[in-house]
Amino acid sequence: MSVIRAGICVLIAFAVLAHGGVESWAEAVLEVGAAFMLLIWAWQYVTQKEFKLTWNPLFVPLAGVWVIGAVQSGGGFSLIPFLTRMELVRYTALLILFFLCVQSFRTWADWRGYVWFLLILGFCIALLGILQHFTWNGKLYWIREMRYGGMPFGPYVNRNHFAGLMEMLIPTGLAVLVLEAEDRDRLPLLTLFVLLPIGAIFLSASRGGIISFFAELGCLAVLVFLRQREKKALVAAGLVAALAIVLVSWLGIGAALDRFAGYKKLEVTEGRRVGMFYSSLRIFRDYPVLGTGLGTLQEVFPRYDTVYDGYVVNHSHNDYAEALAETGALGGIFFFSCLVLLAWTGWKNLVADHDKKNLAYHAGAIVACFGLLVHSLVDFNLHIPSNALLFAAQAALVTCALPQPAERKR
Repeated sequence: MSVIRAGICVLIAFAVLAHGGVESWAEAVLEVGAAFMLLIWAWQYVTQKEFKLTWNPLFVPLAGVWVIGAVQSGGGFSLIPFLTRMELVRYTALLILFFLCVQSFRTWADWRGYVWFLLILGFCIALLGILQHFTWNGKLYWIREMRYGGMPFGPYVNRNHFAGLMEMLIPTGLAVLVLEAEDRDRLPLLTLFVLLPIGAIFLSASRGGIISFFAELGCLAVLVFLRQREKKALVAAGLVAALAIVLVSWLGIGAALDRFAGYKKLEVTEGRRVGMFYSSLRIFRDYPVLGTGLGTLQEVFPRYDTVYDGYVVNHSHNDYAEALAETGALGGIFFFSCLVLLAWTGWKNLVADHDKKNLAYHAGAIVACFGLLVHSLVDFNLHIPSNALLFAAQAALVTCALPQPAERKR
């Protein structure tokens, strides 16, 4: 299982560094990697006698979405079957990796290693983004030309997707820090690993990312207050907030906002986002049961667009509206069920947590998922492979019961 856990972490890091995994070659690596690790898991399952399957409540709704995609593709219900088949392959790889997360991360030590992987990844990517910001030469990684333009930050062509990544990396460390769920000698290092990504998300000047981050802070405050009513936690939270303000001021957020003002003409306006939302709902109105087919929005959307601005609409900048347009009411039911089960199971695990470390891990993962779901109201982070994969891993942590202290050495 250690091979599979390491493989999942490697794929997440690869997808992030490969500009979010959005290019065809990067998608192919993720899909082949997922299939290869599934074969390794199957071999271990067959050869090890005491190997047990772990059930997860999200398996049913996620499998339901897969069935809808298969019916659309094979039953002639998709308006563009080829695009649906391609999207179904991407979704299958994501589903496999979620399944492997549930099966391979079993002990508390496994999840602790995952949490520290997130902390290190967040620090490294934030550092890359900040260095790139101050030494920007117009190229990704200082060497790669952006042929199609963009609003870059770090390894991402779109700063909003960089912010989406930070939204899923910051809360786990923040929860551990606020609840002091780590050894004291590691808290200074943990503070650094939390503060730098916070500075990076503000430096990226992503409006949706910054708003989602504040929503995460509110969510974390509520969860901590409901489960751990200690003044010490509130003091720790206030100290982290003060340090974050000092860091953001030192980095020069004003200069960042001035710089990104030049990208304003490339940014999708609020009015355009609203227009895309209503156009997506009109697609849903015409295809209410099964939708137009997974992955077909880009080709179908021009017929419903009320404003032509010369740009190709790849996604509707609202993951919920796009899901309804492509999968209809049946898909909407499965997606909604998935969100309800995620929230319900997460709260159930949170209530059962009487140990600070378990509480911090669950709270951080819940807040991370919540933040990206808020951001999905105005963007399409769930269609970026790296962010979707990390969301799946965090959802696995939310819905998995962590061993109690007495069970950790078993």
